[in-house]
Formats: sequence, structure tokens, C-alpha cells
Amino acid sequence: MADLRIFSYLPNPRVWKATIAGRLCNVDVEVLGAKPAELKDWLWDFDAKLLSTDEKERYLADARVGRVGFKGGSLIKTDAFLSAHPFGTVPAAFSPDGSTGIFESNSIMRAVARLGEKRLPLYGRDPYEASRIDSFLDASLVFGRDTQLYLLALRGDDLPVDLHARAAEAFAVYLAGIEQALKPRRRYLVGEALSLADICFVAELCLFSNERPRRAALQKRGLPLVMSDDWGETFPAASAHLARLAEHPAFAPDVRPYLQKLQSLAA
Repeated sequence: MADLRIFSYLPNPRVWKATIAGRLCNVDVEVLGAKPAELKDWLWDFDAKLLSTDEKERYLADARVGRVGFKGGSLIKTDAFLSAHPFGTVPAAFSPDGSTGIFESNSIMRAVARLGEKRLPLYGRDPYEASRIDSFLDASLVFGRDTQLYLLALRGDDLPVDLHARAAEAFAVYLAGIEQALKPRRRYLVGEALSLADICFVAELCLFSNERPRRAALQKRGLPLVMSDDWGETFPAASAHLARLAEHPAFAPDVRPYLQKLQSLAA
């Protein structure tokens, strides 16, 4: 039995926060899910699964209206799922017996770190380091919040200019902070070892990289890529940090194929 089970749409860079941490501190993380468009055919539950047509009929009473990312669709969420996850969102993590739900990707990552803290202290070596890590996680949360609606809008035909401007400002503010934290030649964001702060940074930047295949759509609107081709020149330390961690054995299984696919789509 896994130490933690996660249900989510896949691939999802925010799930990697838990899987990367799990590899580093030897915590068994099980991931269930499918592509976003396919989750309407899944049972949202601790025992999440793809439903047959007959099974979907039996679960009609559990159908709920989807919200952000699934807006307007019908999703089959059990009462047990909503008891464990009152906001009804994914990624949704569960304790091994399904009795405790953990939501929000940073909290799920923290849970993995706590489970494996005796093997590797990813959540800091003292209360001060842990609190500094939390500071980076909060900053990453703000960046993710300010860019999520922009990334969702890129899927459609209507992209308000103000969303692009807000995303550009959020990207610049976040990366400037990361750049400063890595000066003069620091290898990690907190202390002298890899931590949750570094993991979260990589996951959020990879998620934002979904903008790159939308270059043509942005150009039609007269808008540039926020994560431009030369972003690494503006933020060299942050860019190098991402590139180095992407090759780390704990990161590479998730990061490398994802970025390679985005690169091929953007070509």
C-alpha cells in the first residue's frame, strides 16, 4: 500500500511536487488520473477509476457541476470524496486508508516531506529554515494564482489583454525574487541543500511553460510570450537552476519528457 495516493488530471506539474519529494525521501506516492477531458468519465473518489457507461448511470446522483478548469461540465464526485476534499478540486491526496484528504499541491508536498523527514529533511533542518521554505512556497502560490487564469484562457479563443499583462507582471516579480535568492552563486534557494522550495519552483515554471506552444495564438493578438525565448538572459541564475534540477535523477522522470513534448509542440 502506498504512503500517499493522489488523484488528478495528468500530466500535472503540480503533482510532481509530491512525486519528486517522494523519490528524494523514499516515500511511496501513488498517482491515479487521466487527461483533463477524460476526468468527466471518472469516479472522483479515493478509489478513483474510469467508469463504464452502466456505472455512470448508477452514479448520476453524484454528478456535480465542474468549476475552474472543468467549468460547465458534469463530474462524478462521491460524498466521501467531498468529505475528504471540501473544495472538490484536484490534485486530491489521501492517507493510505482514504480517511484523510489533503488538498492544494504545496500541502500535499509538505505531507510527503513530513512522512520522509527522517530520511531527508526537505522541509528544513530547523524552524527558521522551514519558515523560509514556507515563504518561497507562499510566493510560488501567488505566482500560480496570478497566472492560472491566463494559462486557462490560452486554451480558448478569447484572451483578455489584462490577463496577459497580469501574467507578465507576476512572472517578472516571481523570477526576480528567485534570481535574487540564488545570488551570488547559491546552489539552492534555502540553506545548503535541496528543499521543497526548489521542487516547487521547478514545478511552477514547468507548468507556466505551457504558454510556449501558444506563441502563434499570442502573435495573432499582437502579444509576446511572457516566458520569452531570452528569459534566461534576464534571469540567468533562475534559468540555470531550472536546467540543472531538470537533470536531477529525482526530477528528470517527470520534467524531462514534459518539457521535451512542449518543445516539440512549440516548434
